[in-house]
Amino acid sequence: MTASIIGFAAVLVLVLARMPIALAMGLVGIIGYAHETSLRAAISMAGRLIIDTAQNYGLSVIPLFILMGLFVNKGGLSRELYRASYALLGRFRGGLAMATILACGGFSAICGSSLATAATMSKVAMPQMRKYGYDDSLSTAAIASGGTLGILIPPSVILIIYGLLTETSIGKLFMAGIIPGLLGVFFYLLAVRWTVWRNPEAGPAGAPLSRAEKIAAFRGVWAVALLFIGVIGGLYGLFDFAPLHLTFSPTEAAGMGAMGAFLIALSRRGLSWKGFWEVLTETAHTTAQLFAVLIGAWIFSNFVNLAGLPDALKAAVTGLGLPPMGVMLMILLVYILLGTIFESLSMLLLTVPIFFPLVTSLGFDPVWFGIIVVVVTEISLITPPVGLNVFVLKGVVGDVTTGTIFKGVTPFWIMDIIRLMLLTLIPALVLLLPARM
Repeated sequence: MTASIIGFAAVLVLVLARMPIALAMGLVGIIGYAHETSLRAAISMAGRLIIDTAQNYGLSVIPLFILMGLFVNKGGLSRELYRASYALLGRFRGGLAMATILACGGFSAICGSSLATAATMSKVAMPQMRKYGYDDSLSTAAIASGGTLGILIPPSVILIIYGLLTETSIGKLFMAGIIPGLLGVFFYLLAVRWTVWRNPEAGPAGAPLSRAEKIAAFRGVWAVALLFIGVIGGLYGLFDFAPLHLTFSPTEAAGMGAMGAFLIALSRRGLSWKGFWEVLTETAHTTAQLFAVLIGAWIFSNFVNLAGLPDALKAAVTGLGLPPMGVMLMILLVYILLGTIFESLSMLLLTVPIFFPLVTSLGFDPVWFGIIVVVVTEISLITPPVGLNVFVLKGVVGDVTTGTIFKGVTPFWIMDIIRLMLLTLIPALVLLLPARM
């Protein structure tokens, strides 16, 4: 117990000292495992994990969904999503910001990455909002907050990683993320309305489009809809009828999605040989980073399990006499506090091995807990002082201060807290769709 607490504290210190999270968890995990057993056993355990991870067929879903998102970006679908959202909401006060939220939600459904969603939509939406005189704080807040939807609306890379870490059904996790993701879009739209109600000059109405322009805008998103229906429909058996009888595993769905996105990018002539090579190299780079973090997390998880931290934590919580929901609220408070200093993936990989055994022992559904964890990590993407989406946006936009962005996102993360409480207190919002699979 003592060794695992020291190890957890050591990881926190190393990460705050700017050591990569994968190296910090892996190093502490090996040293701690060696302390509990022997150096030979620790090195053998780490080597076995590296080999098993490299040979794990289930992990191939990660690079395939990353590849799909990058091909979608090259195909210019983000611009078409924004154009369709603008046609729907642009004429209202704050409409461009609301259109940005909708476009981020749509792009998330075929991208799966919050950072990619925020970076892509900033290039598409920011010039338009500035053109119509939007306040920079509202413009950047809509993009940064809308980008967080990328880790919840399926397909989501972080849900895949949670499923692999906890051996939870990825298909059920994807289905469970739909209603919370739509709730996120709804609450973010409310945040925009609240902002422009308080300051009407922050989001002037855009120019209305003609009927022909609206039809053209909606016609442009057919590829997005087709790709999403193909991937999600195959995963959940929507095509399981005569004569098709098509159902996909998560890996097969990811492969079909990557191929579909590739064909769409080719058909729109948005993919040159140079762009194709850039997509492949970026996919390899991102996948290598994620695999390194996963290996480090598994090594650290083996150490804390061997040292008895989950069992000791369970015993300590049982001794307090708190009801299960009281324990869950304490865990959520820890996540919110950690979210102020950790980025989302690091926080998930560091804490899930510790909290997951406790949560399941208290009778909570692992699918429900996965969605709750992802919603909490969404909040960490836009809260100070780390707020990774904020810093990504700052890097892309350049001439807007982080203080301006953090000021703008305040109503959005308040709405996130409200959504988190709803999902925590009403689990049916998460488990309704998975129960019907």
